[in-house]
Amino acid sequence: MADDLNLGLEFDDDECIQFILQLIPEEDRDGMTEDDIQYVLDAIYDYYESEGLIDEDEATDGYIDETAELNYIQAACRKDGIRLTDEQIQLILDAEFQYGLEKGFYEDDDEE
Repeated sequence: MADDLNLGLEFDDDECIQFILQLIPEEDRDGMTEDDIQYVLDAIYDYYESEGLIDEDEATDGYIDETAELNYIQAACRKDGIRLTDEQIQLILDAEFQYGLEKGFYEDDDEE
């Protein structure tokens, strides 16, 4: 699945966190906190910035390499002691993507 980024709209972290918590099944949230989700959201932003997809808080259209994004976030979590499993990280990424699709931040190239 290839996605394009368009953050011209206002991204609401609190709303996204609640959306993610509702989307991830309770049994998969074991040990997951709102702070953990916020950390992953921040790591996603850091990844976009490191890939040149965000310049001075403005998003540009671009392809997101989902494998590279996942690897980046997994490494950041391990480095900073965030105790999420790789599966939980992937679930957060998937839920964040769903939030972005619903809000119009992302376009799913698979749908075109």
